[in-house]
Amino acid sequence: MLLSSIPQQQQQQQPRQFSSSYLYHHHSHQSESGSNSTLTSSPPSRYNKRALQQFRQEQLDSMSITVEEYADVLNSEVWVEVNKLREYARHGIPREVRGEVWLYLLGIQESDRSKEVSTQKQKQIDYEQIDKDPNEMTKRVRGEVSRYLRRTNIESSRNIPQLVEDIISSYCNHNHRVEYYPAMVNLCAPFVYSVKRECDAFFCFEKIINTLDDYYSSRSIKESVASFMTLFRTCIPDLYSFFEEEEVDIKEWAASALQFVLSRELSLENLMRLWDTYFAVPDWIEFHPFFCLAVLKHLKEHLEELEQSEIRTYLMRLPSLEMDQIVNEAFNIRHEILERQISDDNL
Repeated sequence: MLLSSIPQQQQQQQPRQFSSSYLYHHHSHQSESGSNSTLTSSPPSRYNKRALQQFRQEQLDSMSITVEEYADVLNSEVWVEVNKLREYARHGIPREVRGEVWLYLLGIQESDRSKEVSTQKQKQIDYEQIDKDPNEMTKRVRGEVSRYLRRTNIESSRNIPQLVEDIISSYCNHNHRVEYYPAMVNLCAPFVYSVKRECDAFFCFEKIINTLDDYYSSRSIKESVASFMTLFRTCIPDLYSFFEEEEVDIKEWAASALQFVLSRELSLENLMRLWDTYFAVPDWIEFHPFFCLAVLKHLKEHLEELEQSEIRTYLMRLPSLEMDQIVNEAFNIRHEILERQISDDNL
């Protein structure tokens, strides 16, 4: 699907500083409100080769990625450069092109333009053949969608409840081994809001559900939570101790946050921004625990001011977050953990 011409948007620049441990170089990206941020830094004082390379890379990464630049890639007549889309998308995708970019990042749409029409037609046929007849599960989906929409204040001209209901029902009818669970609504909603064609949204939803199922079939959620708690104690010891003193059971939150990739806790806008990064990197599900840690670190001071009963409610419905900052912090945390492990191995 070729993009139509997109109006030029105003760009603003906001300087942003990063720590010396910054590993994951940040492209300043055009935010959903239309503003841009840019990375500013000074050349390294000592002519260290590695430091100079990092400085040059940071300067390259400071370029803003506009809707028009995405359009240039997406409108290619022969071949869509998916690697370039990945490079751009790590740092956020404008909502005008988000759905189309996701299709390429998730492998739903082929990069070979000569196959575009035939693959789209086949996907539509495949989706239409899936049973969508209402059943007992449909009532549960409908109820959860209604509750979800009451919490989500995003307007859309589309029939969101019906789309979510159809996609989840189709998935469960098509994958009999999978039982419906309420978080499917949270995992489906970003695709319904972002992806234009219902069949494409279905195949995106199928992709992420299958990815999560495959991952947690090889390791239990209990093991994942235990590993996360070890990282939590290591990375944010003060907050970990505070939770212990206040008898806050963070394991319940961690289980949901890990198993459903924070889809129940983050606002829809924040979740879609997070998925821009996740779909652009090859190991997003392995990276996710570090993002959860970065969220806790970002909210540490506020959490320490809350009572025990308030903490659980706060974490279950997170406020709007500075996603760029937290994503960058998550990569910093992972880098520091890996460096520490390497150092320990060499002892």
